Amino acid sequence: MRRLGDELGYEAMSLYRHVANKDDLLDGMLDLVLTEWRPPDGRGEWTVAIRTSALSVHDALRRHRWAAQLLMSGSHLRPARLHYMDSLLASLREAGFGADTTYHVYHLLDGYIFGFTLWEIAYTTIPLDDEAVTRLMRSIPWDEYPDLSGHKDQHLVDGSHREANAFEVGLDLILEGLEKTLAA
Repeated sequence: MRRLGDELGYEAMSLYRHVANKDDLLDGMLDLVLTEWRPPDGRGEWTVAIRTSALSVHDALRRHRWAAQLLMSGSHLRPARLHYMDSLLASLREAGFGADTTYHVYHLLDGYIFGFTLWEIAYTTIPLDDEAVTRLMRSIPWDEYPDLSGHKDQHLVDGSHREANAFEVGLDLILEGLEKTLAA
């Protein structure tokens, strides 16, 4: 709170006129992030609603990189997060999934959204300069890992793989699999 006060040009104690403590401040910040989420609304095609919702959560968490871990901690369970969870569960149930499948699919989707987002944040915030990249590339015996070598080469060239968003590709694969499961 002292650093925040310094950054804002106020005494730390004056902040307590507006928030009770650091957790209260974080909860307010999380509430603002959660306003960017679009819970599935139960109207229209369930896959479209869940896809739209998942993209909104992923995008908001990428914009506010600090929020994902805090939301997952369990110590900052906000009403809007609970509403999102309930809406996702309702969408799955209304789509026709049974209770046990809904249980697993909910965790699959939530885990994918948060897990992929955290992975993406980690890889896009690593400060690598050219020298560090060169050292890394030299440290790997590429001839022992031919498939990894081919994957590395894809990172270095343009192509159709660059036109796709990896989060969306994975989400679409999950949703397509769920549609097939539901139809079976």
